[in-house]
Amino acid sequence: MLPVIAIVGRPNVGKSTLFNKLTKTRDALVADEPGVTRDRQYGVGKLGDRAYIVIDTGGIGEHDDTGIDGLMLEQSQQAIEEADVILFLVDAKSGITGADEQIANFIRTKNKPVHLLVNKIDGESVDLATADFYALSMGEPHPVAASTGRGISSLILDVLSELPDSDPLPESQGTKLAIVGRPNVGKSTLINRMLGEDRVIVYDMPGTTRDTISIDLERHGKEYTLVDTAGLRRRGKVIETVEKFSAVKTLQAINEVNVAIMVIDAVGEVSQHDLFLLSYILDSGRALVIAINKWDNLPQEQKDSIKDEIQRKLKFVDFAKIHFISALHGTGVGDLFDSVDKAYESAMATATTGQLSKWLEDAITAHQPPMIRGRRIKLRYAHMGGHNPPMIIIHGNQVKELADSYVRYLKGHFRKCMKLVGTPIQIQFKSSDNPFKETKPNLNLTQIRRKRKLMAHVKRKKPKRRH
Repeated sequence: MLPVIAIVGRPNVGKSTLFNKLTKTRDALVADEPGVTRDRQYGVGKLGDRAYIVIDTGGIGEHDDTGIDGLMLEQSQQAIEEADVILFLVDAKSGITGADEQIANFIRTKNKPVHLLVNKIDGESVDLATADFYALSMGEPHPVAASTGRGISSLILDVLSELPDSDPLPESQGTKLAIVGRPNVGKSTLINRMLGEDRVIVYDMPGTTRDTISIDLERHGKEYTLVDTAGLRRRGKVIETVEKFSAVKTLQAINEVNVAIMVIDAVGEVSQHDLFLLSYILDSGRALVIAINKWDNLPQEQKDSIKDEIQRKLKFVDFAKIHFISALHGTGVGDLFDSVDKAYESAMATATTGQLSKWLEDAITAHQPPMIRGRRIKLRYAHMGGHNPPMIIIHGNQVKELADSYVRYLKGHFRKCMKLVGTPIQIQFKSSDNPFKETKPNLNLTQIRRKRKLMAHVKRKKPKRRH
């Protein structure tokens, strides 16, 4: 098992910056304001041959125990329970605060190895910056500058030297699955229901989730990585700098996963922003499953109206499986995994050149390509160009003249032949026109003389026009 290191401290002392340094990533949001991190974020770091897991937590010690602050405190406490070593981060520029003392008292009750890190020492005398923190009775303060990486290597060496050797770092082979949608549609509730625990914060306020949180899950012998993303609002409503970063990381997460579950609120209508997100998922080539959440307790008349609206507005993603669920009560949530598995298998599907060419021939026989300037567009053969999503390359003549309607027809035909479910399909055309048609022949002197004689003979034989 890999050792687990938890980073704790009050808000805005640099925990997420330290997390990014230890994992050599930019997975955790960093901004110069408190309260950016709310859920606990997991990452994997490595120093030489030694690997370790790092947990970033929300700031604690300066809030009350109610509302979202209380939930953040619970997340931090759970991280401390899971950790083998605790990194207690304090701010050299602020000195000791009552919140620092409160956190130190709580950590002492856990009887776990702890390292006191004094952050933001750049431009400060190390001895003066760390002197006051001996009063916390947490051992020798370790000076670091998380933003520049100063003192980080020696810190992790000290931490790992206290822990037994870990197994080699395993590579994740599971399906990467992102939960996306507008704010407050139930994404985090769905994540917790799928995991069977309160892993991420759920609160009745839009924008609760600000970071993208990755969580590994094994279900019925299959491995998954669930990614909880921040809800995306219309651009005009994204005001906070942190929220803008959250939106970017959500779009990045869509590009990095295999399958996206698009969560739509059944109570509200399918909005233009829902359609934007769906279009972005398709443009990214991700497989798709649609979950209509908050379905329980709706009157039948409203359910029928919602289904009619979905059929009308989501016609362009008719290949995706639609589930009507209740993330809060668990209704229909288990069925999502079956659709995710089928969508992933379809996204990774392949076919031989012979099969694709035969299916292309069948499509042409059933529906001929159009005539262009008196000539029929010819499609000769097809082969695979990639997967996730499946890409089919078709060779032919005048392929640039093909209408979009015929391209959609070919996509539907190949989707049916390959039995694809839940994944977009891409078709790329390559022209087989004569590559030398614009090239002038390079004739020698004898060939030039023969050509002149032939042209003179043709002119003599040409009949005269009658007036």
